[in-house]
Amino acid sequence: MINTIKIVLAVAAFGLLAGNAGASENQTKLPSANASISGKVIDYQSGETLAGVSVMVEGSETKVYTDLDGNFSIEGLAPGSYNLVLSMISYKSSLVENVELLPEETEEISIKLDNIR
Repeated sequence: MINTIKIVLAVAAFGLLAGNAGASENQTKLPSANASISGKVIDYQSGETLAGVSVMVEGSETKVYTDLDGNFSIEGLAPGSYNLVLSMISYKSSLVENVELLPEETEEISIKLDNIR
């Protein structure tokens, strides 16, 4: 009985290994996520850097915040076109459209936010 179970397990394991051997040949390769966007956010009126600004890639869950010097970086993006939505309390939200990323590229942008008055 134990020998029968061992044989069945060995045959099943061999079948799994043999079935997966050719699977990689038929897989579609996705574009590698090797582009990034970085930048600085400043106040439109004063020119001072803004800390804590939310920078979100539209249509995704990707969101980062600017550091104390107003800098942000979004890494691991696939090449393509992206829209960024920037927001902060007491400032008007801003939409940066069509940020084009090429493979192995870091696109650097500077954004000015205007406060609500």
